[in-house]
Order: sequence, then C-alpha cells, then structure tokens
Amino acid sequence: MYRNAFPAALAAAGLALMSAPAFAQEQVASLDDKVNQIFASSTGWFVSLIFSNFPGTNFPWIVAWLVVGATVFTLYFGFIQFRAVGHSIALVKGDYSDPNDAGEVSHFQALATALSGTVGLGNIAGVAVAVGIGGPGATFWMILAGLMGMASKFTECTLGVKYRNEYPDGRVSGGPMYYLTKGFAERGLPGGKILAVLFSIFCILGALGGGNMFQANQAHQQISGIVGDYPGWITGVIFAGVVFAVIVGGLKSIAKVTEKVVPFMGIVYVGTALIIIVMNADQIGWAFGQIFEGAFTGLGVAGGMVGALIQGFKRAAFSNEAGVGSAAIAHSAVRTKEPITEGFVSLLEPFIDTVVVCTMTALVIIITGQLMTDPETGLYLVGDNGMIQTMDGSSGVSLTSAAFGSSISWFPYILALAVVLFAFSTMISWSYYGLKAWTYLFGEGETKELVFKIIFCIFVVIGAAANLGPVIDFSDAAIFAMAVVNIIGLYFLMPIVKRELNSYTSRLKSGEIKKFE
Repeated sequence: MYRNAFPAALAAAGLALMSAPAFAQEQVASLDDKVNQIFASSTGWFVSLIFSNFPGTNFPWIVAWLVVGATVFTLYFGFIQFRAVGHSIALVKGDYSDPNDAGEVSHFQALATALSGTVGLGNIAGVAVAVGIGGPGATFWMILAGLMGMASKFTECTLGVKYRNEYPDGRVSGGPMYYLTKGFAERGLPGGKILAVLFSIFCILGALGGGNMFQANQAHQQISGIVGDYPGWITGVIFAGVVFAVIVGGLKSIAKVTEKVVPFMGIVYVGTALIIIVMNADQIGWAFGQIFEGAFTGLGVAGGMVGALIQGFKRAAFSNEAGVGSAAIAHSAVRTKEPITEGFVSLLEPFIDTVVVCTMTALVIIITGQLMTDPETGLYLVGDNGMIQTMDGSSGVSLTSAAFGSSISWFPYILALAVVLFAFSTMISWSYYGLKAWTYLFGEGETKELVFKIIFCIFVVIGAAANLGPVIDFSDAAIFAMAVVNIIGLYFLMPIVKRELNSYTSRLKSGEIKKFE
C-alpha cells in the first residue's frame, strides 16, 4: 500500500511546487533567517554547552569525554581491538553464522549499515579541516583516537545485541535505549529509563538534522556545483523519493542497499587515493615523517603539538561516532545468538572509517603539497585565520578536491559522486536510528513507523532547500549529547560485557563454538 501511495503523493507535491508561483529569493532567504534566529536564540545555550572548551584551552570537553571513555574500555578489555581482529574478520565472512539465528541481517550487512552512517563528509571535508588547522601531525592523533574508539564500539554493540527486543515476526529493536532500560534494571541500578528516554529524544533530533538535513544540503551543493545552480527542493524531492523507497522496506531493504553502496563508494574513494599515493611514491616517506614529527612538535603550526592533538582527536570522534551509541542500533539487528560476536564485528568500523579512509584523505592532501611551507625554515605558513595556507586558498571539501584534482584532473566529478553516495547512505542509516528511537518512545506498529518515515522524508526536502545553520548546529549537538548518556550507561554495564567476553572466548578455545558448515 505504502509503495503505491507515496510516489503518487510525491508527484502531486512536485507538480504543486512547480505550478505554484516561484517564491522570490528574498522571501526564501527571509524565512531562512527567521528560522535561524529562532533556533539560535532558543537552542544556542545547548549547542554552546555540548561543544564548549575546557577553560583556558581549545579542547572541547565532549571530545575528551569520548576519548577518555575509549581509553577506559581499551584498558578494561585488555586491548581487545588488537587481539580480536582475526576472529572479527572471520565473523564478517560468515564463518560462524547460522542462518537460523534470530535477527534480520548478516554480520556483513550490519557492519555495512553502520559504516554507511559514519563514512561521509567527515572523512572528506572534516579531515581537510583537521590537517589545515593542526597540520600533518593531526593525522597521527586521529589514527590513535580511531584505534581507541574500536573498544567503545565493541562495548556498545555487544550490549545492543544482548538487550534487544525480538518480535514474533522476526523483527528486532535494539540500541542504547534498550540496554539502558534492561541492563540497569538487571543490575538493580536506578535511572535507566530516564537515560533511555533522553537518548531517544537526542537520537531523533540528530537523525532529522545531522543525519538528514545536513546530508541533503551538502549533496545539493555538490550537484549544483557541477550542473549549475537550481532550486534545492528539486534535489530534496528526488532524494526523498529514493530514500523512502529504500526505508519503507525496513532494515532488510536498507541493508541490501548499504551492502552494495558502502563497499562501492569505499573502493572508489580509497582506490583513487591509493593511485595518487603511488603516483607520488617518492613523497610517502617524507609525508609519514611530517605526520610523526608534527604529532610531537607541531611543526610550527598554531597550537603546536597540542593543536595537532586536539584536531586529530576531534576529527576521529566526529567521524566514527564511537561511543555515541548510534551504531549499536544497526548492529542490534544482526542474526546471532552470541551478543559478543557483534562486538567483535563492530570494532572493525572505526578502523575502516578513521584509520583507513580518513588517513587516506590526509595522506593525499600532504603528499600532493597542498599545504604551503616557508622555503627557508620548512615550517608551515599559517594565515591570520589560524589555518595553514594552501596552494589555492581552499579548505574543507574544496581542499580535498584540489588535492585529488592536482593529480587526476577529473577527480572532482568522482568526489561529487562520492559525496552524493555518502549523503544518501548516511540518510538511510540515520532514518533507521531515528525510527528505532521513535518506536521506543511511541511503541511499535506499521502506522507509527510510517509516520516517522514520512516526517523524515519531509525533512530531506527542507534540508536540501533551506540554509539552516543553527538547526544543523543543534542537531550535531544532539548527536553528541547521545554520547553523554550512552557512555554513562557503558561504564555501569561494561562488567556484563566482560562476562560475555570471558564466556565466549572460553567456549571458542574449548571447541564448543565451531565454524558453521
């Protein structure tokens, strides 16, 4: 029913929009300004609270919160991210998968869905900003934070599977809202329900903003940059139709798309980066020298070593979302009867997102000589804005595009395709995260789910058509507010994960757990 009704509604909406008198640009701008002012005045305190720095520093407390959590989990589980990689890969390959286990998707599909929510503009534009401010040394700290974040993902995704709800029709619902409620109750701890409700509210706000409107807005900017300027609502309506066609089928439909899109866009992007790195092979040793030297000296960059550290940690935290709790929602739907197996699979996510994809972006920017240095001192030239001067004055996604384009002239077109695919995959993943938070608050049911999916698609159009800076700032703050709630829960529940880990590893060693034939 939904499949037939929605395209018709979309077509009607599109015809109405086209037949209506064209809004004057100043009216649209005026509306944007009013929304911006209302949001900025009413939510600015919340954004400032979440992203504020420690007194006397440029270090956001929320980044420290994520990094400290990752460090605690790394130590508590005995550097599990380094000990379990081999078994993690075996699980993703399906060596231990029983198709009769409860759940909706395979280990690989769950990993692809979660990755599609994190691999995106942060890997392209965000890394360029980090290197542009913190210098090559930011790359070292970014890699380190990514490696530590693997333990956070391991912890939250194990709990996501352990405390998920399994329904008679085969569907499942899981994530922080469920393990906060059930896990706290199991341990006799108060406040679990309150934390779960807070997490769900923040998740819905983050899904509609950072996971939706921002992605649609950036995709429109990339497309219009190539084909020429045109109204954003056109991009929004097209994206909304495609997104709805995918998400109306539930997680299985989303997983079927992400398991194809994520590897494709990853191979295209990383493959192109590798080609450029090989083309500049004589610069590889020098580039790594810049990364290691810059990590501990700053190489004259504003803020020195501390500046490089802050930018690296910030980029890793904002990119892989380890500790935010979002990925636990996707991983909860995996087919398995052993919760710890999805913990093993999920720890690969920050490695792929940050250690591989983000590092490739940074290396290309460094190797292609986009960052300007003083020929006499060899130190980077820093402008009045605190950023390293670049060859053509670009920054963010433009700097990444210039770096790739310096070796491959047609790469900006590939980058535009990558941004569109990244935006699309992020939207469909975050639609699922928001949906599960929505059903936790309002209950399960097709009608309730459809209401959220339609709301989500309306926000796709709004995001592509409007310029809502403070709205996006607020939704980003909501996403990191999820991390505040989630990590509090993880601290209290990590002994349960340790128990699951010890039980599983002992049975694996004894031969009780065997590869599935």
